Amino acid sequence: TPAGTDQQGRQLYSVKCANCGKQTEVPFKPSGDRPVYCRDCYMQKKGGA
Repeated sequence: TPAGTDQQGRQLYSVKCANCGKQTEVPFKPSGDRPVYCRDCYMQKKGGA
């Protein structure tokens, strides 16, 4: 569901992080076939932690 827009005017979608379960907003519509992470979990995964 659309949750608003960010500073660049992109549509934000409210989702639940697949890792920690925290509610977060992402600038793309989740397709449902890939997990979506909050910023903290995404950075940890991206950093290889």
